[in-house]
Amino acid sequence: MRLTVQQTRTIKQLAMQLAGEHAKVRVFGSRLDDQARGGDLDLMLELPEPVANPAFLAAQLSARVSRLMHGRKVDVLLAAPNLMRLPIHDLAFREGVEL
Repeated sequence: MRLTVQQTRTIKQLAMQLAGEHAKVRVFGSRLDDQARGGDLDLMLELPEPVANPAFLAAQLSARVSRLMHGRKVDVLLAAPNLMRLPIHDLAFREGVEL
C-alpha cells in the first residue's frame, strides 16, 4: 500500500474525529498497488450508525485527507445502514484494506 505509517495513522484519526470512534476506514483502488505511481486515494468510511449528512461528511474527510496528502485527489465512499449499497461498496469491501 502506498501510504506511510504516519499517513495511515492520521487518516484513521481524522475519520474518528469526524465520524466517531467506531468508524472504520478502508483503502481500495490503485493505492494498494505498490508498483503503480500517482493516482488518487480511494477511501471507504464504514459507519455502524446511520449518517445524517453523508455528502458533508464525505467532503470533510476528503478535504482533510487531501491536505495531508499535499493536494492529492481523495475520493471518499460512505457505508452506513441508511445508505444505498452499490457495486463499488462490494469492491471496496472485497479488495480494500482496513487501516
